[in-house]
Amino acid sequence: MASMLSRLIIFPTPPSLIVSVMSVVSLVVIAGLGVSEILGKHMQYSKFWNLNPEKSSRKQIKLSSRTGMLVLYVPAFLSGAVSFVLYPNHDLRLFLVKATLTIHFFKRVVEVLCVHKYSSSGVVLDSAIPITSSYFSATSTMIYGQYLTQGFPEPQLDLKYPGILLFLLGIIGNFYHHQVLASLRTKDDKEYKIPKGGLFDLVVCPHYLFEVLGFIGIFFISQTLYSFCFTLGTIVYLIGRSYATRRWYLSKFEDFPKDVKALIPYVF
Repeated sequence: MASMLSRLIIFPTPPSLIVSVMSVVSLVVIAGLGVSEILGKHMQYSKFWNLNPEKSSRKQIKLSSRTGMLVLYVPAFLSGAVSFVLYPNHDLRLFLVKATLTIHFFKRVVEVLCVHKYSSSGVVLDSAIPITSSYFSATSTMIYGQYLTQGFPEPQLDLKYPGILLFLLGIIGNFYHHQVLASLRTKDDKEYKIPKGGLFDLVVCPHYLFEVLGFIGIFFISQTLYSFCFTLGTIVYLIGRSYATRRWYLSKFEDFPKDVKALIPYVF
């Protein structure tokens, strides 16, 4: 059954040890980080930058929020941009994978520079390194793996056009809710508030929900084993991070509405 489903929606796996190994590593490592978030061991950025007690006893290098976020996203954006030079001969699917990944991380860089209003928190270097490595390696491996599938038999079910729609929905919804978050703060305001507006009245992390939709869209466009593994790992991570975020709001604000879910309206 699994093999039949794989042939239906996923390209044959290219004979590349790198892509095969990275598929397993991406899924296990990124999903593992999501489980760690649920267990209270957080990646140290944003509101969780100083909440790992086992690390608080040693000196840590802390980057400002803006600098830290740029460290996270710029390498992945550059990887996507450079791929147009490294792989100039592309079919439509490879072009779309390169374009969507580059657009996604370019949007994040623009948001870091022009949209976000930052609290007094930051990004701990120990967390920045694995995150930026994950984004960079995922972008590079996904594009390389897609390049290797050129000329392979197409999956029986072509999902790239629904994928484009999902990607656009995800990137627009994510950007909108980042703007909503930014509007909660004045220029000199560094404190967290209960977010309101958009889907924040239903879930605490609608920006994560739309990020999930965006990455599912990229998988639908790509339809490779690596993109599936990375997307599944990312979904598990964002489930864990949104669960931890809701728990944080409940602990910080007595008036936080209990019916607001973590990620999926009315469900979770």
